[in-house]
Amino acid sequence: MNLSRYRWPLGLCVVALMGASQWPSALEAQQPTTAALVIEGGTLIDGNGGVPVQNAAVVIQGNRITSVGRKGQVRYPANAHVIDATGKFILPGLFDSQVSYEWYLAEPLLHYGITSTIDVGTSGETAVPYRDAVFHGRLRAPRTFTSVSRLNAELDATDTGLEARTTPSRVPASAQDARDLVKLWIDTGADYVIIDDGSLPMGVAQAAFDEARKAGKKVFTRAYGPVMFPMDAALLGSASLPHSAGIGIAVTRDPSKWKEGRDDPNELDRFAEMDEAKAKALIEVLVEHKVVLVPTFVINFPGYPKDWPRFVTEGRQLFTDPDLRSYYPQAAIESVFARFARNDQGAVRERRMKGYENALRFHKMFADAGGRIVVSGNTNSTKAPGLDLQHEIQVMTDAGLSPMYILQGLTKWPAEMIGKQDLVGTIDTGKLADVIVLGKNPLEDTRNFSSVETVIQDGRIIERGYHAGYTDPFQNLGESSVDGLPWLVSLKKLRRPGGSAIDPPASPQPGIESISPLIVTQGSGPVEVTLKGINFVRRSTVLFGGTLVPSQVVSPTEIRVTLNENALRAVGKFEVVVRNPEPMDPFYVKGMWGTGTSNVAKLIVNYRY
Repeated sequence: MNLSRYRWPLGLCVVALMGASQWPSALEAQQPTTAALVIEGGTLIDGNGGVPVQNAAVVIQGNRITSVGRKGQVRYPANAHVIDATGKFILPGLFDSQVSYEWYLAEPLLHYGITSTIDVGTSGETAVPYRDAVFHGRLRAPRTFTSVSRLNAELDATDTGLEARTTPSRVPASAQDARDLVKLWIDTGADYVIIDDGSLPMGVAQAAFDEARKAGKKVFTRAYGPVMFPMDAALLGSASLPHSAGIGIAVTRDPSKWKEGRDDPNELDRFAEMDEAKAKALIEVLVEHKVVLVPTFVINFPGYPKDWPRFVTEGRQLFTDPDLRSYYPQAAIESVFARFARNDQGAVRERRMKGYENALRFHKMFADAGGRIVVSGNTNSTKAPGLDLQHEIQVMTDAGLSPMYILQGLTKWPAEMIGKQDLVGTIDTGKLADVIVLGKNPLEDTRNFSSVETVIQDGRIIERGYHAGYTDPFQNLGESSVDGLPWLVSLKKLRRPGGSAIDPPASPQPGIESISPLIVTQGSGPVEVTLKGINFVRRSTVLFGGTLVPSQVVSPTEIRVTLNENALRAVGKFEVVVRNPEPMDPFYVKGMWGTGTSNVAKLIVNYRY
């Protein structure tokens, strides 16, 4: 074996391979090193559920695992960098299996060994560019598997119906529309499909399942009812129940006592009256149809886990790091702290504690019957990223689940749940090199899952910790491609004498309704972008990222913009506005509709690969 004999301690290896100057902006990840990386001497727990392998060796070349075995029995490539993991534990990178992803969650998730996340359809049109940027090594962040959007029965309060069909939470008008939405999201690059509540008409839900099945995609359902419940979801072929949705109402003795649909504050009241026969019958169906549960105990039942005071202390401690606080939104930090405040008292707590114990017991019964549970901190802007997953591990331990079961619920099973088991989830030859090294044995004590010492993602050693000024070019992943659409709807209702003339004596207030395409490629050009809206005039101009760009007014409702290679040289999400010339019509100014500059549209400039 012709290898370089660098038997570096893990911490020094990070410095030597990455270098302090490798992350000047904490923005772009480095491309995979051409040298091979070998981790040897540690105990390998590969995620497949078998007996751990002591004194193991894992060989990584580029971004793939190329060999796995015992030290001394595995051939190493020439000039390999060897990491001495003696006394440590080698695991697959972890999954957080339910995440409403935001850019500022990346570093804390990686810090805790989370190399993959399962987004719950909140990232919209930015979802696929972001995911692909991570896969191509351009962003230092976990892999963000995504559904792009999700099907809902009702629009959000601020929705107008004008939003792009890749915007999060779309309401299908019919079964065919559900098919069209699912097909669009899959064509856009979705890894799976999400039905966000149990209120959709059954025929609409069936159409969505059918379209996903045609494309070989899994479907996750929040089957809270009142139309679709967990048993219905299982029979339709649902791969998982996020939040273990609908189980409380499905197993309670008298469902008529409780509000229909999702009702998180009272979920434990439902479990407090769990009917054993109903629970066993439901478990039988869920296991038979291989439905995975994602219970999110910590966020569903705040204040009830036995270690809750420790969880609160650790959550507050996380946000004392000045580098993390330098970029983490203050409002998000405050929302995390607000969640810690819930503390039921008296008879309410006594009743709900029984419900909590029943909820844990139900999931243990499910696991004992052969069902799979995957682990998630339900990470979002109101949670402590990375830590909530560790806390969920502790609650699953309290439920009586074994350390190996939990380990597979963090690695192999979520990869299989989204159909990505050929890429990630276990340490096997040919898979992507997402590997973590722990300082302590997680099979002896599940709190040791937090003893992360080294994170390797895509064959690169990731520098753990937080970096002041961390950012990424996309940010605010789930926002609409056009801001201010409720304002635009109201603007369109105004009627002025003379209608929408192309050459009015005084300019009306312009408004943008849509932008197309939503995504272009870095350095491409010339690219034509179409803006549709209202009150465009012949001398309207367009600003892209604050710079005037060539445009042609086609009509009072359409402008075509030309962007050249120079305009598209940078990656990111860029603001586009229409500006009308002076003088402005006093009607719009006095009515506070605006002073001649439209609402903002956003164009995503994606990396060129």
